[in-house]
Amino acid sequence: MTISVGDALPEATLMTLGNEGPEQVPLGDRLGKGRTVIFAVPGAFTPTCSDAHMPSYTGNVDGLKANGIDKVICIAVNDPFVTAAWAATTGASESGVEVLADPECSFTKALGLEFSAPPVGLLDRSLRYSMLVENGKVAMLNVEENPGVCELSSARTLLDQLSEG
Repeated sequence: MTISVGDALPEATLMTLGNEGPEQVPLGDRLGKGRTVIFAVPGAFTPTCSDAHMPSYTGNVDGLKANGIDKVICIAVNDPFVTAAWAATTGASESGVEVLADPECSFTKALGLEFSAPPVGLLDRSLRYSMLVENGKVAMLNVEENPGVCELSSARTLLDQLSEG
């Protein structure tokens, strides 16, 4: 079953690369109370993720925060070493976008937002999406039909939705 607006996010433990190596990150602890934008990419260092999706958020963190967003989190189905390198390469860390790894695709599968594309080497990956989470519940959800496209899930679309609502 795919997560929907109004649903609570499932419990999840993601990963980050800390000073002493990989660290587990309980998502609920990261979210806390308030409003968080979560966006997901099929994979770090892939063309659309690096050239369109991540830049749409790194360039709009201030605008999101001006619209009442407390945190911006990117989730990628990669290991924490890859996500840390990608966060550094894309400027995510400097901009205020936190990149978390879902190395076993467990959170993504719990959301019902996984896909595989064996011809291009992508197995058990995340669909491209964005969501607004308010106090642990999905308030907005934008899922791309094609993981190679970044339109519905871009920061610009989310900013437009926030200004409408």
